[in-house]
Amino acid sequence: MKKRYIAVGVVGFLLFGGAIAAYRLAPTVHAGAATELPELGRPGAFAIATVVDTMALPDRPVITASSAVTGNANSSARDLVVRLWYPTAASDGDLAAYEHDLSRDPDNPLPITFKGTAIQSGKPVSDQKFPLVVMSHGYGGWAEHFSFLGEHIASHGYVVASINHADPQPDGAVSFLLSFGNVLQNRALDQRQVIEALVTLAESAETGYATAIDREKIALIGYSMGGYGAFRTAGAAYDFEGEGLGNLPADSKSAMRTGLSKPTAIDAMIALAPWGGAPDNRSWTAAALAAIEVPVLIIAGNQDDVVDFDAGVRWLFDHTIGTERALLVYREARHNVAGNAITDPDFPANQDFATVEYIREPVWRTERINAINQHFITAFLDLHIKGDADKSSYLVPPTTDSNDSRWEVGAGERLNGKLAGGQETAHWRGFQRRWALGLEMHVKAPSE
Repeated sequence: MKKRYIAVGVVGFLLFGGAIAAYRLAPTVHAGAATELPELGRPGAFAIATVVDTMALPDRPVITASSAVTGNANSSARDLVVRLWYPTAASDGDLAAYEHDLSRDPDNPLPITFKGTAIQSGKPVSDQKFPLVVMSHGYGGWAEHFSFLGEHIASHGYVVASINHADPQPDGAVSFLLSFGNVLQNRALDQRQVIEALVTLAESAETGYATAIDREKIALIGYSMGGYGAFRTAGAAYDFEGEGLGNLPADSKSAMRTGLSKPTAIDAMIALAPWGGAPDNRSWTAAALAAIEVPVLIIAGNQDDVVDFDAGVRWLFDHTIGTERALLVYREARHNVAGNAITDPDFPANQDFATVEYIREPVWRTERINAINQHFITAFLDLHIKGDADKSSYLVPPTTDSNDSRWEVGAGERLNGKLAGGQETAHWRGFQRRWALGLEMHVKAPSE
């Protein structure tokens, strides 16, 4: 029987925030380099600052109950908040605290505050330009969903801009469908137009964070629906006749065709648990995916039943044949392979299971996932954006299955957390002995 992933898996799970994933946040590297972290998951050399800016984007159609029937939608202004992190020249100042209310029930708020390491509004480093990395959250998420990943990347010498897509919040089945339709329309348009706005700012800015942006080096990271948008921004034209987008109103399709018609100047793309590949919501043809030419890293759990790992994520990976790409797999993980980790003291022990389910993974510790993501994303960006060829050995490990990694331990030897370097050629680089477990890395060359 044909599986209805969008009707059962996505609607039921996302309605409670499932595609937002692991939202209860806790520092993974913020008290210093915890000894369990893989090498590149540890903080970089730069002190970092953060600031919030608002981008005034071109007017956009808004899908309503009426437009869903008639195909005609009124346009509205679209101003989006963007959280930025960047290397700073400041030596001290107030540290960021990222606040959010996770609750879907206004009568039962679930406030959270995530303590960062970035200095509020610190001046950027003045004598250096840094590549731009734009981050795009999942359905119903917010800009600071990736706050610790954003801080981490910035500490390694990047300007990071995380978009708050302002997804409409549903309160029932009908409003969910309208909300999700707007997300289908908006994700790639938001990504493209925010990138364009930041590049324009960098061309003329004399003060502030934009002076630190290198306009010639740009990467995009998208999670879930952000990954759906990222594939389009990277060059894969949407299939408006297929299962995923065929029911969008005519005005939405027109706005997407027009607004996404020109190439976007990104140099690399990372997609975490990307939506849009499963048969019941497939948003591209195989030929469209083959048009992507920038390097691609996909990160996913092999038990992801929201975006369908086997028929969705693997299909995207297998058909992006126009470029070199890598697929990092967390075995036994579901959809929550992105987002900061929860701190147990701030999370009620008797919290309802629906909230637990969209915050945590059943098997993996989220702080461990964060550390591994930081490690591989840093390697990928350094290799493809900064041209650091040495980072290739982190992304092409000696074994596809990390459990087959080999680094012998002598009798009575104290391990002391040593990390595999260039001499330990049979072990996944940057991981400690005995700690490269539960992962797979699949790598394909163009046309493969």
